Amino acid sequence: MSDPRPSHVPWLTPYLTVRDARAAATFYAQAFGFTVHDIVDDDGAVMHVEMFYQGQLILMFAPEGAFGSTARTPRTSGVEAPQSFYVYTEDVDALYARATAAGAKGLMPPSDQFWGDRFCQLEDPDGYRWGFARPIAPRS
Repeated sequence: MSDPRPSHVPWLTPYLTVRDARAAATFYAQAFGFTVHDIVDDDGAVMHVEMFYQGQLILMFAPEGAFGSTARTPRTSGVEAPQSFYVYTEDVDALYARATAAGAKGLMPPSDQFWGDRFCQLEDPDGYRWGFARPIAPRS
């Protein structure tokens, strides 16, 4: 069987609903270091965004109401996001500082965890939770 995916797309990619796709793309770039790979613009309204991290597609999203969807962000819905994202990074402390300066809410400052990672947790402006980690010691 041949691989059905486009060449840059992994087998699993989160697809989020955001309030403002252009603002979300700016936030993810400034706070987390993600880069825009593709933006679908429909007469000035951003309808779909793909973002890369460390050269890989990590995230896709569309604004509330895009393509007739009734999905809402955790922030708009007034609920805690039931899922979170775990991303490895080179410098947890620097990312945490950059992200909080860009408007992320710090939920857990960087600290060494029992499972062997230095870890922090942040909440983005739409209410999604992101954990960033780096192994404390080289893994065998």
